[in-house]
Amino acid sequence: MRPPLVMRVFRVLLIGFAVLAAVGPVLYGVLLTLRPVSSVIAEPLSLIPAPGELDLSAYPAAMLDESRGGFGLGRFVLNSLGVALATVALSIIVSILGAYAAARLRYRGRGVVNAIILGVYLFPGIVLSVPLFVLLARAGLTGSLAGLFLVYVASTVPVSLYMMRNYFIALPVSIEEAATVDGASLPRMLWSVILPVAVPGVVSTAIYTFIIAWNEYFYALLFLVQKRDQWTAPLGIAQLTDFNVPVTVLLAGSITVTIPVLILFTAVQRLLVDGLASGAEK
Repeated sequence: MRPPLVMRVFRVLLIGFAVLAAVGPVLYGVLLTLRPVSSVIAEPLSLIPAPGELDLSAYPAAMLDESRGGFGLGRFVLNSLGVALATVALSIIVSILGAYAAARLRYRGRGVVNAIILGVYLFPGIVLSVPLFVLLARAGLTGSLAGLFLVYVASTVPVSLYMMRNYFIALPVSIEEAATVDGASLPRMLWSVILPVAVPGVVSTAIYTFIIAWNEYFYALLFLVQKRDQWTAPLGIAQLTDFNVPVTVLLAGSITVTIPVLILFTAVQRLLVDGLASGAEK
């Protein structure tokens, strides 16, 4: 039975309002970057550029190096991309192995280990900043992307492991029993049987890990603030908030930094939703 007309209209209006609230600010920012800064200051509420007013100079100004008249955000984006991808690769490898052991293997103290995983996941990252800084300083890794990469791996492995553990628990044990009957060893079963089935969970965990590493600001500020050439995208965006930077350049930089995450999410949206939904099932 179809719902009443009033309810259908209300639902459409509610969805439209939610879409407008989510997309509206981003669209407004994009439209502002297409106008000269003088026009934006004079008419900030005007959305459509006037004829002959279209100006895309804010994007190269934000991305180009300082030697070429820009603010150097392009280099910072590449730094963030490298660190985030490396973090995802190592975190996923460690998390798959650890999560499968936590979900399937039976050993003494299993409940304690699972509780520790959850506890580390919930532990505030700022509390670890001092010991991490001392540790990296003694290792000579402060001010380097390698040191930041190790910190990100340590920060993301608990949440990645917890997500993958929930996904492995939701998988039927029968597929593993069938592989065992066929004579598959544990490594062979994990590689040839479990991982192909767990692709949605792996993808959703990888995307979540990537977003954490891509957006992280505090640790990047703590370890890289004195090494400008090693800055990540969030630090680069923070420097654009200076009063001397045109607002159009700030918006262009913010939008450019958001694009990789939007592309990644759009490309694997189905796998992400499937992975999160399957991991939530018990």
